[in-house]
Amino acid sequence: MLGASAGGLLVPPWSMAHGASGDASGLTDTEIVLGMSAAFSGPSRGLGIELFRGASAYFTHVNRAGGIGGRKIVLRTYDDGYQPNPSVENTVKLILKDRVFALFGYVGTPTVTRVLPLLKKFQNEKTFLFFTFPGAQPQRQPPYGEFAFNLRASYRQETEGLVDNFVSVGRKRIGMFYQADAYGRSGWAGVRRALRKYDLRIVGEATYRRGSKFTSVMRQQAQILKNAKADAVICIGAYAACAAFLRDAVDNGLRVPIANLSFVGSENLLKLIAESQDEPRRYAELLVNSQVVPSYEDISIPAVREYRDLMQRYDPKPPKELLKEAYTPFAHSFVSLEGFLDAKLMVEILRRMGDSPERGKLENAVFSVSDFDLGVGVPVSFSANRRQGLDRVYYTVVDGGRFVPLHDWKGRF
Repeated sequence: MLGASAGGLLVPPWSMAHGASGDASGLTDTEIVLGMSAAFSGPSRGLGIELFRGASAYFTHVNRAGGIGGRKIVLRTYDDGYQPNPSVENTVKLILKDRVFALFGYVGTPTVTRVLPLLKKFQNEKTFLFFTFPGAQPQRQPPYGEFAFNLRASYRQETEGLVDNFVSVGRKRIGMFYQADAYGRSGWAGVRRALRKYDLRIVGEATYRRGSKFTSVMRQQAQILKNAKADAVICIGAYAACAAFLRDAVDNGLRVPIANLSFVGSENLLKLIAESQDEPRRYAELLVNSQVVPSYEDISIPAVREYRDLMQRYDPKPPKELLKEAYTPFAHSFVSLEGFLDAKLMVEILRRMGDSPERGKLENAVFSVSDFDLGVGVPVSFSANRRQGLDRVYYTVVDGGRFVPLHDWKGRF
């Protein structure tokens, strides 16, 4: 349980005995310990599970080859259910009790935005947050950007790309369906910012509560956007709620392109529709999802070939103790591919510190990554003024019951 308050942040009682010395580094002679808090339960559990599985495939491969300088990578993992308070509690535990070397692979804007002030408070511990799943702005700008490193493109880049493409095909009446929290507002701000370039505004808005399930009724939200005469809708949410909205929008006669950001969990969304509807194709024909990694079907890409090989070879499973509900993993997904690439880059950074890694060397190790070939066809670069490695956004649509790259917006929409 959370206990005493320190500087406005609730921390467990045992943490008050620790000084902020930064001396315990998450290292032993045989291990490098990373810490992860993510959703392994609740309606968004597929996001944490798939991200973990992709990262685990690469870490397992490295460990079986001897690790990094003889040290195995250990990913200390906790479930936060995609809720801020458990994420804060998990993070305090990882930093001050588990003394992890770095934080890695967090999932969700409402969780990450609550964790960032902790990193600032305990900045003498020199614990950085690496490669989170959300693409929100707080971990990319002051006052917290200096404590985080990002690999993926931002939500601002994803929303701008969606707006640009919709406007280019004449769909200028853009409405929004979004989660009523920091994640939703981050995406809302990105859409509004992008529309401003064209002297346009959001024509209608509908929200939902974080944690909503696929069984939730979204007819009212669909009707709001239908009444607004939206000719395209951009959704900022997680797969269960966005699948429910897609179902009710189509059933309510809102026959316009419906877009989702990469965070949605594309395969989980499509699975919910496919398993619940007699004619799933009807619901997916105007669906378009942005992604921040290339298609896992494109085996011409070296990292995709490696990812598919290692996922099949190791068939990574999430920690049993964190699984409270049934979940069937996907052989491949955009989320697990992102986790795989996150882990691959994390290993490269750890290797650049040589035989004597220290937390204090992490920043310089990251900044040394310049035009690095991660295997995705786009070089990765960091610097003191650049804490995001990639900028590219991809677009996908459903064809034959699976997501495929979208190349012709005019022909599709």
